[in-house]
Amino acid sequence: MFEVTLEVLALLLLAGFAAGFVDAIAGGGGLITVPVLLLTGANPVTALATNKVQGVFGAATAALSYARGGHVDLRSQIIPALISFAASIGGALLVTVLPTTLIRVILPAVLVGIAVFFATKRGLDDSDRARRMAPGIFMLTLVPLIAGYDGLLGPGTGSFFMLAFVSLGGYGILKATAHTKLLNFASNAGALLAFAVVATPWWLTGLAMGVAQIFGARLGARLAQRIGAKLIKPLLVVTSLVLATKLFWDMFQTSAASPF
Repeated sequence: MFEVTLEVLALLLLAGFAAGFVDAIAGGGGLITVPVLLLTGANPVTALATNKVQGVFGAATAALSYARGGHVDLRSQIIPALISFAASIGGALLVTVLPTTLIRVILPAVLVGIAVFFATKRGLDDSDRARRMAPGIFMLTLVPLIAGYDGLLGPGTGSFFMLAFVSLGGYGILKATAHTKLLNFASNAGALLAFAVVATPWWLTGLAMGVAQIFGARLGARLAQRIGAKLIKPLLVVTSLVLATKLFWDMFQTSAASPF
């Protein structure tokens, strides 16, 4: 029935739960699920596609949890979410057209910068601050830019949305996290739609992992709402640094394997 054995599925369900928990708080759930999918025999494209299948469940659950907690009005985010969805599709379709090598080189340094920003910036808590960018401009510029990146490459999308909401939108840490989840859900859904056309996800396995994501995301969102910035900030810093380290390592392995 499933594309993997029951033993492997049990491992993937555990990974899905852990990813849902982490992603609901600080993003970066793909750091857990994609490597595990690769270890279980999925090729890179299938792993990325399956990751989107299960990831939409966690992001949707987290978005609903934050909305029920009163931290975000989902109706007010419908238009930004639609923009995120469309931009992600466009980004995914541009994978074979745009050169992504430069982005992959710059990305780890950017993630380290994000980690340093959240670790050292004083006054970052759950309180809102003055906006530095009008909501309309934010919606028409940063939302499609970050969502398009999610379709094109993907790693660090949640961190980029968080940085944008905090530094330019003027949101507190918890509110920024809450608003990130619906846009991340929309960009995941758009990328999944594109992957469904150009790739072959493990649908049944991804759906099963999605159920585990739901439980992990509910627990993560509940803790984040209870503890707030004291939990979100350090986890965001750690996930950004871990992702940057992984990307640096991937580049090192690629260059070491190259004969030139």
